[in-house]
Amino acid sequence: MDIRYSANQRDVKRYTTQELRDEFLIQNLYQPDQIVAVYSHVDRMVTVGCMPVNEVVPIDKGIDVWASFGTGYFLERREIGIFNIGAPGKIQVDGTVYPMGNKDCLYITRGAKEVLFSSDSPEAPARFYMVSAPAHCSYETRLIKLADAAKRPLGNMETSNKRVINQFIHPDVLPTCQLSMGMTVLEPGSVWNTMPAHTHERRMEIYTYFDIPEGNAVFHMMGEGQETRHIVMHNEEAVISPSWSIHAGAGTSNYTFIWVMGGENQAFDDMDNIDIPDLR
Repeated sequence: MDIRYSANQRDVKRYTTQELRDEFLIQNLYQPDQIVAVYSHVDRMVTVGCMPVNEVVPIDKGIDVWASFGTGYFLERREIGIFNIGAPGKIQVDGTVYPMGNKDCLYITRGAKEVLFSSDSPEAPARFYMVSAPAHCSYETRLIKLADAAKRPLGNMETSNKRVINQFIHPDVLPTCQLSMGMTVLEPGSVWNTMPAHTHERRMEIYTYFDIPEGNAVFHMMGEGQETRHIVMHNEEAVISPSWSIHAGAGTSNYTFIWVMGGENQAFDDMDNIDIPDLR
């Protein structure tokens, strides 16, 4: 498991392009029959990718759970949200099987011991994207379909950001300890995922971009509002956003992205907006 230690905004001002990418960008999450994990010391969030092809893959494959978390199993003191961004597959949680279609979401509560991933077809494997956060109590494991998500249409074509925010793991849908997770779909012709930019001192955030057409990219904006930087991102890559950093992106095409937040509250609108004229 790759471990990323916290970076502060003062040092980031001096980072090169490669240093920014090494610190915040997460690539190559989907390797056949493997678990790929990145542990960020920003709120102790763990980003995980799994692409089962010929095997049923356990969530802790290749991970020394005790060395990583000091626990007996992965979710002993953690909760996790999982999206399938690939072909149909299944997740088995302590004997219960959850069929997972494209863009389905599964919340697994703290205390689940056995989590297994599989694909319906090795020729068209599932790709499970997931983020885990520390949890202090247990709720209920639940499958959330796109139709079950709370929907918030935002933006317009005139500002190139017409989109629908689908809130899957959110207080309006189900209770969790701290995870909030959803998926935003941009309309054709729209490229900005959020603007004006904002920060939220009380929560960190992780984005993963997907459904980016071949040959296109997303320019992810980060850094302090008056000291911005950018990371060029390609399909199915993720990026860590500390609480002090803006997190906005513009693509060369429309795309879809999954956002996940963890921290001291779950108030979606608790954000510190930065007026566009004040950006630097």
